[in-house]
Amino acid sequence: MSTISPAKIVSQNAYLAAGKLKITEHFFTVPKDHSAPSSSSPANTLTLFARSVTKAPPAITPSTPPPALPWLLYLQGGPGYPCRPPQHSPMTQILLDKGYQLLFLDQRGTGLSTPVTASTLQMRGEEDVQAKYLKLYRADSIVKDCEAIRLALTEGEKWSILGQSFGGFCSVTYLSFYPEGLREVFLFGGLMPLVRTPDEVYRRLYPRVKARNEAYYAKFPEDVGRVKKILSYLGRFGDGVIKLPSGGDLTRRRFLQLGLAFGGHGGLDSVHDIVLKCATDIDMFGHLTRNALSAVDGAVNFDDALLYAILHEPIYCSGKGNRADWSAQRVRDEFPEFTLEEQGSIPTNDSATETPINFSGEMVYPWMFSDYTELRKVSRVAERAAQDDDWSELFDEEQLAKNEVPVYAAAYQEDMYVDYELSMQTAAKIKGCKVFSTNVLYHDAVRSRVEEVMKGVFGLRDDVVD
Repeated sequence: MSTISPAKIVSQNAYLAAGKLKITEHFFTVPKDHSAPSSSSPANTLTLFARSVTKAPPAITPSTPPPALPWLLYLQGGPGYPCRPPQHSPMTQILLDKGYQLLFLDQRGTGLSTPVTASTLQMRGEEDVQAKYLKLYRADSIVKDCEAIRLALTEGEKWSILGQSFGGFCSVTYLSFYPEGLREVFLFGGLMPLVRTPDEVYRRLYPRVKARNEAYYAKFPEDVGRVKKILSYLGRFGDGVIKLPSGGDLTRRRFLQLGLAFGGHGGLDSVHDIVLKCATDIDMFGHLTRNALSAVDGAVNFDDALLYAILHEPIYCSGKGNRADWSAQRVRDEFPEFTLEEQGSIPTNDSATETPINFSGEMVYPWMFSDYTELRKVSRVAERAAQDDDWSELFDEEQLAKNEVPVYAAAYQEDMYVDYELSMQTAAKIKGCKVFSTNVLYHDAVRSRVEEVMKGVFGLRDDVVD
């Protein structure tokens, strides 16, 4: 049975939204550290925020109240990103039509849930204290928050959960340690690799990023020369000279982070639009205009995703003796095609026959804590997190092997963020896990191709196979 205490409900305020929806805004308090909930003082608690949504009640109140709908909790990807308001989520109406009432939780440290920023983190004390504090923002703590909210909101009834990407990682942690709270689990690109450090993850993902680069340059061969022109322009000034509107440095390595978009539907096109804009500026004016700089700045902005930047590698560290140690940077040395210095000089002509420069993918590098304005403020804290080797367990393979909770997952064969083979290995270790596998959808399908992917995953539950 769960050893988590119910969250304290601070407030609940409802309103009607477009689309005939009833939205309720919830504030809760939970222990900062669930393993030591000795005090309910503000210094030892966190405020969590969530929005629930149901269909708006009918204009004429029925004589008999309708039965309470089962709850479904949505866990956002990340780490470190809040939920969109339900009325702006493409999945809301689909899930409401399936008979649920939904809860969109801002995970701790995101949105309105005691957000972690450079300024709020520095309020916690010295850098060692800050680094220790951030250890409480991984999946194990998030899952305990969810259990506390479930106990407060559902009167102890089990609920369903739906996890996208990192939200799926949290769901696997939930299955491992608190399965008694779950009715069913839906995972979208979220079959967490059951690894102890991130190294194997990146060894799998660099080739996938390379394949997406090849797809990009095959679709836009003229961008081979354009990208080199832009990088040559940036290289002439040196690091720290060209500033972005956010105050960060537009270095060559930061420009190449635009490849983060390659893993989503329409990602190749969005990067091409920015490359075209920047190259055209250089041709016309000999410099990058404000519009071009804003486009780069907005496309990849880790200043607003501090938790993502610091914890992106530690979310894979499970158990004592395992550290991240800037895994993406170390593993990249095994793939020289991603080392800018080893890709040769960058000529200024735009011949499409030249060897292309590869963009990077979903990787966090130590130099980012120099190039990004907000990340500079927490660089030493990030270093402490990278070198920490004392982490809690994030999964329990023994429990997963005897799992009794129905699990339905979407796994994307072309996923650039969560390796497909590692996902399938995880699925094989979760007893009863059913997988909708596809090579025509990308990692963001739950946003970009929501009807198609929902049909595939819920079909695993609702359709008869034999």
